[in-house]
Amino acid sequence: MHPQRNAILIALAAAALFGAATPLAKALLGSMSAFLVAGLFYLGSGLGLCACIAIRRWRQGDAGSAAQHRFQRTEWPWLFGAILAGGVAGPALLMLGLSSTPAATSSLLLNLESVLTAVIAWVVFRENVDVQVLLGMLAIVAGGVLLSLHPGHFALSVGALLIFGACLCWAIDNNLTRKVAANDAMVIACLKGLIAGPVDLTIAFSLGATLPSASLVAAAMLTGFAGYGVSLVLFVVALRHLGTARTGAYFSVAPLFGVALSLVLWPELPSITFWIAAMFMALGVWLHVRERHEHDHTHDRLEHTHRHRHDEHHQHKHDFEYDSDEPHTHSHVHLPITHSHAHFPDIHHRHRH
Repeated sequence: MHPQRNAILIALAAAALFGAATPLAKALLGSMSAFLVAGLFYLGSGLGLCACIAIRRWRQGDAGSAAQHRFQRTEWPWLFGAILAGGVAGPALLMLGLSSTPAATSSLLLNLESVLTAVIAWVVFRENVDVQVLLGMLAIVAGGVLLSLHPGHFALSVGALLIFGACLCWAIDNNLTRKVAANDAMVIACLKGLIAGPVDLTIAFSLGATLPSASLVAAAMLTGFAGYGVSLVLFVVALRHLGTARTGAYFSVAPLFGVALSLVLWPELPSITFWIAAMFMALGVWLHVRERHEHDHTHDRLEHTHRHRHDEHHQHKHDFEYDSDEPHTHSHVHLPITHSHAHFPDIHHRHRH
């Protein structure tokens, strides 16, 4: 399968894991505060991925493997900005907003994250957008709105503005993460969890929260590992190949997976609204999948590190003993080239139009 088509499935898998975490979080909120749940989710994500990284390096048996994933000095501000916006400020604003905002209003407002993500990507970072992609985004958002719509319960308030601020923080997080997406996705997600988790837990304990039973703590951390940690790893991988707006659009179908799991956990006949929302989201995904963006474009000289195969964009020599094993990871240089082929705004195609 083509890497970019494969990335679509990866983005949808990320959405499925994140969406599945929502009803599980709802079940946990009965015995824990919202900040405590968020903190345990992030901490479980960070510690779980830290263990995965350690196992991976042990299996590789290469003491120098860590150097392959070393962040450049210019990338650290983007990474810390993403962590502060999405892992600290976003959850804090959401919890403050939820305390004074009806659930229906909150659900509707949370659909703004994908819209704001796309707007920032298109306006600030000049990511290309076609009419078909825009229509796909609108269809997916319409489906999300239908899933969360409860007539007669929508109201704007200070709490609603705080939730809007949370969505804006996560949109900024998504776009800043794109700037470091060429690095090891597992390390990026691990750092987010290890920093955001303790911060959220500190806030929870300062507000009087106490830890529940060990089984509930373990359940929360395992849910966070899958729904926040593994999901974020897949999201970052998708960012490399699809760009921010398109990855955000696929990730926006997460509520559909969440509702589907809720129906499994608490069986009931799905409403007609669920099926209409599913059709809208399926239409949006279909419009994105069938997109074909092709034109003459020029690649400037680029040096970076990421996992790759020797495809048309990776025809370089190696300054180390190479055994033809692919894919592999090392620092490499792309020389300037002008050509034409179908592409997405991935890490190699961030040119202006």
